[in-house]
Amino acid sequence: MDAGTTLLGSLLACVGVLGAAVVAYLGKRGENALNGYSSLTEKLQSERDRLERQIAERDTRIDELHSMHAADQSEIARLRLDIHRLGGAP
Repeated sequence: MDAGTTLLGSLLACVGVLGAAVVAYLGKRGENALNGYSSLTEKLQSERDRLERQIAERDTRIDELHSMHAADQSEIARLRLDIHRLGGAP
C-alpha cells in the first residue's frame, strides 16, 4: 500500500503540474490577446483622430471656396449690370 500511495501521490502531483502549466499557457495567451487588442485600439483611435483633422481641414477649405464663389458671383452680377448700363448685351 505504501508504493501504491506514493504512485498515486506522484500521479496527482503530475496532474497538478500539468494543470498549472495549462493555466499559465492560457493566461499568457489571454495576456497577449489583450495586448494585441489594446494596440489595435490605439491604432484605430490615432487613425480616427487623423481623419477628423483631415475632415476639419477639408470643411475649412470648402467654406473658403464657398466664400470665394459668392464673391465671384457678386462680381459677375456687377459686371453684367455695367455691361447692360453701357448698352452692351450680357
